[in-house]
Amino acid sequence: MPDPSQVIPRTALPHDVLRAALGALEAGRRVVLASVVARHGSAPSTPGQKLCLFDDLSAIGTIGGGAVERAALGMMGRALDELASAPRLETFRLGPTLGMCCGGSVEVLIEPMLPAMHVLVIGAGHVGAFAAPLLASLGFHVTLCDARAAAADPARVPALAPLALARAAHDGAPQDLAPAPGDPVRLVLAEHDDPEVQAGLPRDLGEAAALVMTHDHALDQEAIAWALARGFGYVGGVGSRAKAARTRARLEAKGVPEGDVARVRMPVGLDIGARTPAEIGVALAAELVAWRAGRQRARWSPAGVAPAGEEQAE
Repeated sequence: MPDPSQVIPRTALPHDVLRAALGALEAGRRVVLASVVARHGSAPSTPGQKLCLFDDLSAIGTIGGGAVERAALGMMGRALDELASAPRLETFRLGPTLGMCCGGSVEVLIEPMLPAMHVLVIGAGHVGAFAAPLLASLGFHVTLCDARAAAADPARVPALAPLALARAAHDGAPQDLAPAPGDPVRLVLAEHDDPEVQAGLPRDLGEAAALVMTHDHALDQEAIAWALARGFGYVGGVGSRAKAARTRARLEAKGVPEGDVARVRMPVGLDIGARTPAEIGVALAAELVAWRAGRQRARWSPAGVAPAGEEQAE
């Protein structure tokens, strides 16, 4: 593996560094950002300078170059290998330790940044319409898909309805109800395996979740099998315990590996006594938050997580 301290960053201004870091995060990549916070005495760094190291060990920006930058890149490389995401403030003294004679010091904030996890909600029925915007409000990137035009109407989704109605009032055309860039949930009128749905998903689906809650049991079965085959890190389904047992039996009959069948969280969600679609949305969102925290600490185990909403169909 290349030594991060030997990376030569591409020169860029601070706002371009931030733009590149955001683009990488949106694409599902990990980055570490270094920002000069303060300079004391003689030093080549200037407060506000920024440097970003990407997960492929390319870099952009500068915090002053030379030994300070090499030392910072080494720390940033180690931060990429660690799952802890807490930022830390480092002080670099420009003396013999760094082979420098400036005599000053520089304070640099080093921030490991994890991309938002993606959740594909398959089925825009009662539960999906509530769960998708709730997950988005919790920091997940959410795609909600349904091949039924009536179900995939943004006016049905609480977070999208005001935006859809505002666009309709402004332009006066039904087609203007379609979601626009920047909407909290990406709502797609398509089947789960259609290209337009998959285009919005990250390359590494091991860090993504698929939640299945369609209007049809056979479609649920198909979508769960598809999500397992695609390698989603988390696969959950809404339904009763009886439905879950049938689903697992049918997956086994189709030759789905035992380990994959065991990964299916069904009924999905924490056991909070949820009954209504909104309550079930809260239950499954809570389980997704726990899964995300565990993935970030590399200690997630699905054992012991109780089900919720076991009687809700969609």
